[in-house]
Amino acid sequence: MGLNAEALRDGLDAIALREPAIARALEITGYPEPRKRDPGYVTLMRTIVGQQVSVSAANSMWRKLEELLGEGQPIEHLLAASFDELRACGLSRQKQGYLRSLCELVVEGALDFDALPADDEAAIATLTRIKGIGRWSAEIYLLFAEGRPDIWPAGDLAVQAGLHKLLGLEERPGEKLTRELAEGWRPHRGAAAIFTWHCYNNPAL
Repeated sequence: MGLNAEALRDGLDAIALREPAIARALEITGYPEPRKRDPGYVTLMRTIVGQQVSVSAANSMWRKLEELLGEGQPIEHLLAASFDELRACGLSRQKQGYLRSLCELVVEGALDFDALPADDEAAIATLTRIKGIGRWSAEIYLLFAEGRPDIWPAGDLAVQAGLHKLLGLEERPGEKLTRELAEGWRPHRGAAAIFTWHCYNNPAL
């Protein structure tokens, strides 16, 4: 089922019973919409393409890569592409290396998106074997592509800022405190993460 609208609502309702600040914010903003990405290597390819560039630049590079590789962005097409072909798409040597790392792990059978470990930390460890994929990218994949209900990307600046606003903290919490503040929200921290993004730029709060 993943984090569909019903699961989001149920998770946030459970948190609201424990955390009055969340309950108040829910009354003001309502429930967030689900966030969903397709499971599989293409979603992580797009994550790599978008790292450290603007949204418009990432979209431009992705369109060019789609045109080069063809429908579905087959792994074998990327691995067969030359440096210059990928460079023409706007991909740096580093990004090309990250994309090849991802594709090679899939081809070798070392990474199977249909059989990631059920344990969240083990799944994060598996995904971070890919060059260029850190903990945040792995958490975002597991939250959006697999809909895992208890993923809490505490290193995300918008999550931290949203928590700052929601809980009325004196300053934006760092990653360690952000993780600690949400411990009592298990096993619904994925819903909480989506709610912090929902509230981050909401002028009503």
